[in-house]
Amino acid sequence: AMAQAALGAAGLHLDELSKLRVLEPGVAQQTAQLREECRAFLHKIAEFQKIVGSLIELVDQLAKAAESEKMKAIGARNLLKSIAKQREAQEQQLQALIAEKKTQLERYRVEYETLCKIEADQNEFIDQFIFQK
Repeated sequence: AMAQAALGAAGLHLDELSKLRVLEPGVAQQTAQLREECRAFLHKIAEFQKIVGSLIELVDQLAKAAESEKMKAIGARNLLKSIAKQREAQEQQLQALIAEKKTQLERYRVEYETLCKIEADQNEFIDQFIFQK
């Protein structure tokens, strides 16, 4: 015990295997325990980083997929707009064609009425000519 006290005064200690140590056995044990806890903590941090990394990757993939879908939707909307404009233009063309045909029909109607009148006049003339004979 006196030898231990003398060693202790010199800052040296004997462990449970009677090996000479600079640290007290209790401090050495606490240091080893702290080292193990640090290792476990570092391991958990590494696991956490892996999980966060895969989560970030997943979020990136989802963002890309969302962006892609957004672009598709914009493309579809633009296509619909252009189709609607084409339909509108076609409708205007058809309306113009209808107006043109109505005008033509009216011309033909007037022409037909005129021809009917001429025919009636000629028939009347023929009838009078025949009765005169």
